Amino acid sequence: MMSFSEELPSPSDPRLSNSDFQEGEPSEVKVGSLKELIDIVTGRSVSKNLVEEEFGTFELLPFPFLALTGQAEMKLALLLALANPSIGGVLLIGPRGTGKTTAVRSLLDLLPNTEHSNCFYGCMPEDIESGGIGAVCPDCAKKYGEGKPLTRMERAALVELPLHSTLDDVIGSLDERAVLNKQIRIRRGLLAQAHKNILFADEVNLLSRDIINAILDAAAAGSYSVRRGSVSVSYQAHFTLIGSMNPEEGALRPQIMDRFGLKAIVRGLENSEERQRAWQSTQAYAANPRQFVQQYHEETRQICAEIQEIRRQIHNIHIPDEILQAGINLIQHLKIDSLRAEISLFEASRAYTAMDGRKTVELGDLQVVAPLALRLRRSVFMEKYFADQAKEDLAIKDTLDSISALVEPKE
Repeated sequence: MMSFSEELPSPSDPRLSNSDFQEGEPSEVKVGSLKELIDIVTGRSVSKNLVEEEFGTFELLPFPFLALTGQAEMKLALLLALANPSIGGVLLIGPRGTGKTTAVRSLLDLLPNTEHSNCFYGCMPEDIESGGIGAVCPDCAKKYGEGKPLTRMERAALVELPLHSTLDDVIGSLDERAVLNKQIRIRRGLLAQAHKNILFADEVNLLSRDIINAILDAAAAGSYSVRRGSVSVSYQAHFTLIGSMNPEEGALRPQIMDRFGLKAIVRGLENSEERQRAWQSTQAYAANPRQFVQQYHEETRQICAEIQEIRRQIHNIHIPDEILQAGINLIQHLKIDSLRAEISLFEASRAYTAMDGRKTVELGDLQVVAPLALRLRRSVFMEKYFADQAKEDLAIKDTLDSISALVEPKE
C-alpha cells in the first residue's frame, strides 16, 4: 500500500505517454465500462488507441468525452463530480487553449436523467410543497389540481453562465411578457434553471463580485429568493458547480476557491505526437461531427448508465474508521481549516471506490483523490495571522502574570 508521500500519476507522467503509438493505428478509444475508463485516466491501464485532446469550438454535437485523452486529472475530476454531486463541484485551472471548456461540454452525453419542469416558468411540484399553490403559474396550478404531471424525466442539462451575464440574468427578473398582460411574474434565472443540473461558469475569476456572491449563497443554502416590488419568489438551487479559470487573467477569492470540491490543474500537451493527434482529431470532428460522435455512442451510453447507477448507490459505499482517521490526520497535517476539505476528500473517495467496482474505501482511494480535494485550501495569510495572534495572546498572558506577581495577596 502506497503512502501519502508517494507521487501519483499526472497527465505528464511517462506512463501516460502515447509515444509508443504506431502509425496507422485506429484513433478511437474502446472502453467497455466506467471502471476501464477510470483505469485509463488514473494511469493503471493505458490504451494504445486514444484520441488526443480536442481544442475546437462548441458545436451542437459536443466532442465526445471518450475521445479526449491526456489531461487525466481533469477527466477524473469531472467523472467524480458526475458520479457524486455531494463532492461540491470542480474548478479547472490552466492556461487558455488547453481544452477546459471542451471537456466540460463533452459531459452532455454522460449526464444522468433528472426531473425537469414542463413549464416556461420552470414550475416544479416542490414549489407547491414549499410555497403553496400560489408559488406556481396559473397553468401549472390548474394542471396540479387536475392531477396532471408538471415535470418529465430527461437528461440533466449543462447550464452555462456567460461572462457578460447580469445579476438579473443569474437570479431572475420581472417577466416582460407577463408585464404586457398587466401581470407581475418573475422570470426564472440561471441559478433556478441549474437546479438538479450542472452550472458551468467559464472564466469564473472574471465574474463580478455580485454574481459570484449570488452563486455562492445559492449553492450553500440550496435555494434563494428574489423580490421585485410586491412579488417575492423562492427557488430551489441544488446544482453541481463547474468552473474554469486562467490564472494569468486574475486570481480567485479564497472564499470562492474553497467552495469548489475538487481543483484540477490543466496543462498543455507536451508531447509533439500528442499535439499532432489533437489536431488530427479536431479535423476529423470538424469534417463530420455526427460520424465522429457516433463512433463513441455505445460506450458513452453504457458509461452514462453506470454513472446513474452509482448515484443511486453512492451512500452505500462504506468508509472504515481507520480511513476516516487517516484522511483527517492528512488534513490536519496540511493545516487546512475549512471543514469542506473532509467533505470533498471523503465524498470523492467514495465516488472513486464506486467507479472502481468496490463497496469499501481503501487508503489507496484517498491517495488518488487527495490532490484534487485538498490542493489550494491552505492559506499562508491565515497561518501567519494565527501565529501573530498566538504571540499577542502570549504577550498578554505574560504581562498579566507579571502584574499578578507584584500584587501582594490580601490577608
